Amino acid sequence: MKITILTTFPEMFAPLHTSILGRAQQAGLLSIREVDIRAYAKNKHHNTDDAPYGGGAGMVMLAQPIVDAMRDVQGADFRGKRIYLSPRGQTLTQAKAEALACEEELILLCGHYEGVDQRAIDLCIDEEISIGDYVLTGGELGAMVLADCVARLVPGVLGCEQSAQTESFSSGLLEYPQYTRPREFEGLLVPEPLLGGNHAHIADWQLSESLYITLRRRPEMAQAFLAGRKFTRHQQKVVDAVFERIRAEDGAASGAREE
Repeated sequence: MKITILTTFPEMFAPLHTSILGRAQQAGLLSIREVDIRAYAKNKHHNTDDAPYGGGAGMVMLAQPIVDAMRDVQGADFRGKRIYLSPRGQTLTQAKAEALACEEELILLCGHYEGVDQRAIDLCIDEEISIGDYVLTGGELGAMVLADCVARLVPGVLGCEQSAQTESFSSGLLEYPQYTRPREFEGLLVPEPLLGGNHAHIADWQLSESLYITLRRRPEMAQAFLAGRKFTRHQQKVVDAVFERIRAEDGAASGAREE
């Protein structure tokens, strides 16, 4: 996959060239590059922003440098998506990241100041994406989140494809707890089902813990996972046991409050 990031602050993107993504780029699985929009500004002082028509606080990024930069980097044979990181865009989800990971190429536009001249968006953006319901000083951090989220789904980047399939959101549930050596640490033990090597018992424990955590922390997500899903008789027993566990905990908490 090829990811190109249009920004006025290319120096911010060093994290995308280290660790897992850095190794993937060295191995030729991934290409990430930053392009400075300022280099395309045609005005005397190479400004990339100006005061908004209609008045208002702050500055707006000019259409000309953005459009010229976009046309230059995408070339004539571009096959992919051109995305503007924006608070008004569709919220980034794991499902959206998985869809974008199927693209050959992504171009990410980082806004700044009060936003981008709408004509740049109309001329060269395929969709707008937000990483959450909050506002940042610019689109650079959003672009880093999106690039990392998508790039790690490219085959070979993680090294273990199962990792991307079993973690939070990919299965429809939040991820179960993870443990490593030693078996006991400051009085806390690794759960017994993980120690015996019985894969069926381990799978039961993982489903139970994932469902329990999701019901407690993201009940709407758990309900979406359960809706219309068909379980084997054994899996249904695991699911029923989770609900019984929650009812018992809630009942004990209610009794404690009454006392």
